[in-house]
Amino acid sequence: MTLVRFQHAPSKNLLSDFWNQPFDNAVAVQPVVNILETADGFRIEVAAPGLNKEDFKISVEKNLLTISAQKENARAEEGVKVHRREFAYGAFERVFRLPETIDTNQIKANFKNGILYVNLDKKAETKPAVKTIEIG
Repeated sequence: MTLVRFQHAPSKNLLSDFWNQPFDNAVAVQPVVNILETADGFRIEVAAPGLNKEDFKISVEKNLLTISAQKENARAEEGVKVHRREFAYGAFERVFRLPETIDTNQIKANFKNGILYVNLDKKAETKPAVKTIEIG
């Protein structure tokens, strides 16, 4: 068990604690991904709340799939004083090595509800053939 020492004792004023907590806005965060495989190919799901499809760039070079995005932080409105800003945006890049079985000409992507879906179809000759066996 590890004991962690608190920087300050919490006060009885929750609002005061909220405003006075230290926060480092410079932390770079890469979005989390799911990689799923089906009989027809793979699907990469990138969790990216707050981004729009226009913020993304997807490219393929040789067998490397690169997903990147960039979004600028919103400026404070005129006459509005910001006490704390935790919504931080910036840039990220994720690179995935694709197997030889992927048809890079058939890669498709769509964006829905804060998730980027990238569909990677397998080449026709690598899809498993379904053979029905007659029982005698």
